[in-house]
Amino acid sequence: MTIPKYKIPITKPDLGDDEIFAVSNVIRSGWIMQGNCVSEFERAFAEYVGAKTAIAVSSGTAALHLALLAAGVKQGKTVICPSYSFIATANVIRLCGAEPIFVDIDPETYNIEPKLLASVSQPNTCAILAVHQVGLPANIEEINLFAKEHNLVVIEDAACAIGSEYNQEKIGKPHSLAAGFSFHPRKLLTTGDGGIVTTNDLDFAKQVRCLRQHGIDNPKEGYQVVGFNYRLTDLQAAIGLEQIKKLPLFLSHRRSQAKRYNQAFSRCPLLGIPKEFPNMLSNFQSYQMRLLPNDKITRDELLKGLIEAGIFAQAGIQPIHKQVIYKEFNQLSLIETEKAAQQVVMLPLYYSLSESEQNYIIETTLNLINKH
Repeated sequence: MTIPKYKIPITKPDLGDDEIFAVSNVIRSGWIMQGNCVSEFERAFAEYVGAKTAIAVSSGTAALHLALLAAGVKQGKTVICPSYSFIATANVIRLCGAEPIFVDIDPETYNIEPKLLASVSQPNTCAILAVHQVGLPANIEEINLFAKEHNLVVIEDAACAIGSEYNQEKIGKPHSLAAGFSFHPRKLLTTGDGGIVTTNDLDFAKQVRCLRQHGIDNPKEGYQVVGFNYRLTDLQAAIGLEQIKKLPLFLSHRRSQAKRYNQAFSRCPLLGIPKEFPNMLSNFQSYQMRLLPNDKITRDELLKGLIEAGIFAQAGIQPIHKQVIYKEFNQLSLIETEKAAQQVVMLPLYYSLSESEQNYIIETTLNLINKH
């Protein structure tokens, strides 16, 4: 058996001495939970995206859960969302007691197709959870237009979209009532885990803060509602503050790497590369391309060959409506969602990926396709 030249993971967080020093300072301070560091991180993140305020929480899932609850999502209601997304997108809807209604995606953006919203909306639909999948913004303008006409709330699942832009404004400004981000290690900005809600609605933000910490906003007023323990630690916030400083560098480097992939793969007729749009700037949290239908090589054969070569590529996102726990919601034919799941290949992309490693990925991919 041939020993692979490299072992290249799908992603790798970029953490170094700056983060170590910041965490050590927090430890020495003696205040490691919901302190000044968290407040500073919230201010810095809000300033970065252009939002009035931000509320840091324990995960991206917590961010979306609280945003939906504060927006009034509850039992007896339905929320429109894509099935081509990580399962947390639908789970947070059910955690509110509501039910997800899956809508198909635009095959070029992998995000909600706004033209289909009318076909899935129901009398009890109260919100749209719009995902900015793998960093490419959804058509939030058209989604919000539909929502306004039908009196629906829009929450943006921006878990993957730190640094992405829509109409030259950062995702998270936000363009809707609120946006929820994730700081999982796979994201550009990581705090180990964690999340944040951004909004321009200060009353909404007050509700989210109250729900984040056991239902208390002002200690003098006591506990007003049943809340959660969704707090971020100062240890995590310290890491986040250092990561925000590096975001411009992370973004420019990833976009350059994605451009190299695009230039190399655009010459192969069997590969569909990510499309670029004038009003949507991706952060390329992941590089996903399609292996188009052909009689040479299957997507799974390509993945197998890449993994054997030490390149830990992945298949496309597995549709939520195909999961066992969502069978009861699988009522519609989501053609483009299922095509994407069967055709997409995600290649390694991260800040410390070297040029020689990326060349190896490109050469191996093209050789596997040409060999067949």
